[in-house]
Amino acid sequence: MADKIFENNQVSIVGTIVSDFRYSHEVYGEGFYMVDVSVNRLSDFVDIIPVMISERLVDITQNYEGQLIYVTGQFRSYNRHEEKKNRLVLSVFARELEFIEEESEEYKSNQIYLDGFVCKEPIYRKTPLGREIADLLIAVNRSYGKSDYIPCICWGRNARFASGFEVGSHVEIWGRIQSREYVKKIGENITEKRVAYEVSVSKVERLE
Repeated sequence: MADKIFENNQVSIVGTIVSDFRYSHEVYGEGFYMVDVSVNRLSDFVDIIPVMISERLVDITQNYEGQLIYVTGQFRSYNRHEEKKNRLVLSVFARELEFIEEESEEYKSNQIYLDGFVCKEPIYRKTPLGREIADLLIAVNRSYGKSDYIPCICWGRNARFASGFEVGSHVEIWGRIQSREYVKKIGENITEKRVAYEVSVSKVERLE
Protein backbone atom coordinates (compact mmCIF):
# COMPACT_ATOMS: atom_id res chain seq x y z
CA MET A 1 0.00 0.00 0.00
CA ALA A 2 2.79 2.44 0.92
CA ASP A 3 4.52 1.84 -2.43
CA LYS A 4 1.25 2.62 -4.22
CA ILE A 5 1.01 5.93 -2.37
CA PHE A 6 4.57 6.86 -3.39
CA GLU A 7 3.85 5.97 -7.02
CA ASN A 8 1.04 8.52 -7.42
CA ASN A 9 3.28 11.52 -6.68
CA GLN A 10 6.79 11.40 -8.14
CA VAL A 11 9.23 14.29 -8.54
CA SER A 12 12.82 14.56 -9.65
CA ILE A 13 14.80 17.80 -9.88
CA VAL A 14 18.40 18.76 -10.57
CA GLY A 15 19.57 22.18 -9.44
CA THR A 16 21.97 24.31 -7.45
CA ILE A 17 21.50 24.92 -3.71
CA VAL A 18 21.09 28.68 -3.22
CA SER A 19 20.30 29.03 0.52
CA ASP A 20 21.15 27.80 4.00
CA PHE A 21 19.07 25.13 5.71
CA ARG A 22 16.07 26.52 7.64
CA TYR A 23 14.44 24.50 10.41
CA SER A 24 10.89 23.42 9.51
CA HIS A 25 9.57 20.87 12.02
CA GLU A 26 10.21 17.61 13.84
CA VAL A 27 8.39 14.26 13.61
CA TYR A 28 9.17 11.49 16.12
CA GLY A 29 12.56 13.03 16.87
CA GLU A 30 13.50 13.46 13.19
CA GLY A 31 14.20 17.07 12.20
CA PHE A 32 13.21 18.45 8.78
CA TYR A 33 14.80 21.46 7.13
CA MET A 34 14.02 23.63 4.09
CA VAL A 35 16.57 24.61 1.46
CA ASP A 36 16.10 26.48 -1.84
CA VAL A 37 17.23 24.90 -5.11
CA SER A 38 17.66 26.86 -8.35
CA VAL A 39 16.49 24.78 -11.34
CA ASN A 40 17.12 25.91 -14.95
CA ARG A 41 14.30 26.11 -17.47
CA LEU A 42 14.87 25.66 -21.21
CA SER A 43 14.56 29.44 -21.45
CA ASP A 44 16.98 31.67 -19.54
CA PHE A 45 14.60 31.69 -16.57
CA VAL A 46 15.27 29.71 -13.39
CA ASP A 47 12.77 28.31 -10.89
CA ILE A 48 13.65 28.56 -7.19
CA ILE A 49 12.08 25.45 -5.66
CA PRO A 50 11.89 24.84 -1.88
CA VAL A 51 13.01 21.35 -0.86
CA MET A 52 12.29 19.72 2.51
CA ILE A 53 15.13 17.45 3.65
CA SER A 54 15.47 15.21 6.70
CA GLU A 55 18.53 15.68 8.88
CA ARG A 56 19.08 11.95 8.36
CA LEU A 57 19.77 12.47 4.64
CA VAL A 58 22.39 15.21 4.91
CA ASP A 59 24.55 17.05 7.47
CA ILE A 60 22.46 20.21 7.90
CA THR A 61 25.30 21.97 9.79
CA GLN A 62 27.32 22.18 6.55
CA ASN A 63 27.03 24.94 3.95
CA TYR A 64 26.20 23.43 0.55
CA GLU A 65 25.46 26.66 -1.33
CA GLY A 66 26.58 26.44 -4.95
CA GLN A 67 26.53 22.63 -5.03
CA LEU A 68 24.59 20.71 -7.66
CA ILE A 69 22.04 18.29 -6.23
CA TYR A 70 19.75 15.59 -7.63
CA VAL A 71 16.57 15.08 -5.58
CA THR A 72 13.80 12.52 -5.94
CA GLY A 73 10.66 12.60 -3.83
CA GLN A 74 7.14 14.03 -3.81
CA PHE A 75 5.47 17.44 -4.24
CA ARG A 76 3.67 18.10 -0.97
CA SER A 77 1.36 20.75 0.45
CA TYR A 78 0.22 21.92 3.84
CA ASN A 79 -1.99 24.75 5.07
CA ARG A 80 -0.24 27.52 7.00
CA HIS A 81 -2.54 29.77 9.01
CA GLU A 82 -1.82 33.44 8.48
CA GLU A 83 -3.78 36.69 8.31
CA LYS A 84 -6.94 34.95 9.59
CA LYS A 85 -6.96 32.41 6.76
CA ASN A 86 -5.06 29.38 5.50
CA ARG A 87 -2.38 29.62 2.83
CA LEU A 88 -1.34 26.61 0.76
CA VAL A 89 2.42 26.04 1.11
CA LEU A 90 4.16 23.72 -1.37
CA SER A 91 7.59 22.09 -1.38
CA VAL A 92 9.43 19.06 -2.71
CA PHE A 93 9.74 16.41 0.00
CA ALA A 94 13.11 14.69 -0.56
CA ARG A 95 13.16 10.90 -0.29
CA GLU A 96 16.62 10.53 -1.77
CA LEU A 97 19.31 12.99 -2.76
CA GLU A 98 22.68 12.90 -4.39
CA PHE A 99 25.37 15.54 -4.89
CA ILE A 100 26.50 15.45 -8.54
CA GLU A 101 29.31 17.03 -10.57
CA GLU A 102 27.30 18.14 -13.59
CA GLU A 103 23.88 17.88 -15.22
CA SER A 104 23.54 15.06 -17.73
CA GLU A 105 20.85 13.18 -19.65
CA GLU A 106 20.90 10.60 -16.88
CA TYR A 107 19.22 13.10 -14.54
CA LYS A 108 15.99 14.71 -15.75
CA SER A 109 16.30 18.31 -14.57
CA ASN A 110 12.69 18.86 -13.51
CA GLN A 111 9.84 16.41 -13.91
CA ILE A 112 6.74 15.44 -11.98
CA TYR A 113 4.03 12.80 -12.30
CA LEU A 114 0.73 13.00 -10.38
CA ASP A 115 -2.22 10.62 -10.17
CA GLY A 116 -5.08 12.34 -8.39
CA PHE A 117 -8.54 13.89 -8.48
CA VAL A 118 -9.85 17.27 -9.58
CA CYS A 119 -11.10 18.93 -6.38
CA LYS A 120 -12.15 22.36 -7.68
CA GLU A 121 -13.98 23.53 -10.81
CA PRO A 122 -11.33 24.17 -13.53
CA ILE A 123 -10.79 27.86 -14.37
CA TYR A 124 -10.47 28.38 -18.14
CA ARG A 125 -9.37 31.70 -19.63
CA LYS A 126 -7.50 33.29 -22.52
CA THR A 127 -4.56 35.69 -22.37
CA PRO A 128 -4.80 39.04 -24.23
CA LEU A 129 -2.81 37.34 -27.02
CA GLY A 130 -5.38 34.52 -27.22
CA ARG A 131 -3.38 31.78 -25.48
CA GLU A 132 -5.66 29.30 -23.73
CA ILE A 133 -5.02 28.50 -20.05
CA ALA A 134 -6.80 26.26 -17.54
CA ASP A 135 -6.06 26.14 -13.81
CA LEU A 136 -6.63 22.86 -11.99
CA LEU A 137 -6.35 21.93 -8.31
CA ILE A 138 -5.51 18.26 -7.94
CA ALA A 139 -5.86 16.24 -4.71
CA VAL A 140 -3.27 13.46 -4.51
CA ASN A 141 -3.78 10.86 -1.80
CA ARG A 142 -1.11 10.29 0.81
CA SER A 143 -1.01 7.56 3.47
CA TYR A 144 -2.96 7.91 6.74
CA GLY A 145 -5.95 9.48 4.95
CA LYS A 146 -4.09 12.70 4.07
CA SER A 147 -3.97 14.41 0.68
CA ASP A 148 -1.71 16.92 -1.03
CA TYR A 149 -3.39 19.72 -2.99
CA ILE A 150 -1.38 20.64 -6.06
CA PRO A 151 -2.17 23.65 -8.32
CA CYS A 152 -1.61 22.79 -12.00
CA ILE A 153 -1.68 24.99 -15.09
CA CYS A 154 -2.52 23.69 -18.58
CA TRP A 155 -1.94 25.44 -21.91
CA GLY A 156 -3.42 25.26 -25.41
CA ARG A 157 -5.05 21.94 -26.31
CA ASN A 158 -4.44 20.63 -22.78
CA ALA A 159 -6.29 23.68 -21.40
CA ARG A 160 -9.28 23.07 -23.68
CA PHE A 161 -9.36 19.40 -22.67
CA ALA A 162 -8.98 20.13 -18.93
CA SER A 163 -11.69 22.81 -18.99
CA GLY A 164 -14.25 20.01 -19.39
CA PHE A 165 -13.16 18.12 -16.25
CA GLU A 166 -15.67 17.83 -13.43
CA VAL A 167 -14.92 17.91 -9.72
CA GLY A 168 -14.00 14.33 -8.79
CA SER A 169 -12.51 13.47 -12.21
CA HIS A 170 -9.59 11.02 -11.88
CA VAL A 171 -6.59 12.34 -13.82
CA GLU A 172 -2.93 11.65 -14.52
CA ILE A 173 -0.59 14.59 -15.06
CA TRP A 174 2.98 14.90 -16.32
CA GLY A 175 4.89 18.17 -16.25
CA ARG A 176 7.41 20.30 -14.38
CA ILE A 177 7.36 22.38 -11.20
CA GLN A 178 7.59 26.11 -11.76
CA SER A 179 7.76 29.18 -9.54
CA ARG A 180 5.95 32.43 -10.25
CA GLU A 181 6.22 35.80 -8.52
CA TYR A 182 3.09 37.80 -7.76
CA VAL A 183 2.15 40.85 -5.70
CA LYS A 184 -0.23 40.38 -2.75
CA LYS A 185 -2.14 43.30 -1.26
CA ILE A 186 -1.95 42.97 2.53
CA GLY A 187 -3.16 46.41 3.63
CA GLU A 188 -4.60 49.72 2.45
CA ASN A 189 -1.36 50.80 0.76
CA ILE A 190 0.83 47.79 1.52
CA THR A 191 1.78 45.10 -0.97
CA GLU A 192 4.13 42.17 -0.64
CA LYS A 193 6.02 40.18 -3.27
CA ARG A 194 5.32 36.46 -2.97
CA VAL A 195 6.17 33.32 -4.89
CA ALA A 196 3.61 30.71 -5.98
CA TYR A 197 4.48 27.17 -7.03
CA GLU A 198 2.52 25.10 -9.52
CA VAL A 199 2.85 22.27 -12.02
CA SER A 200 3.17 23.35 -15.64
CA VAL A 201 1.38 20.50 -17.42
CA SER A 202 2.90 18.91 -20.55
CA LYS A 203 0.47 15.96 -20.71
CA VAL A 204 -2.83 15.19 -19.02
CA GLU A 205 -5.14 12.16 -19.24
CA ARG A 206 -8.54 11.49 -17.70
CA LEU A 207 -9.01 8.01 -16.25
CA GLU A 208 -12.41 6.37 -16.35
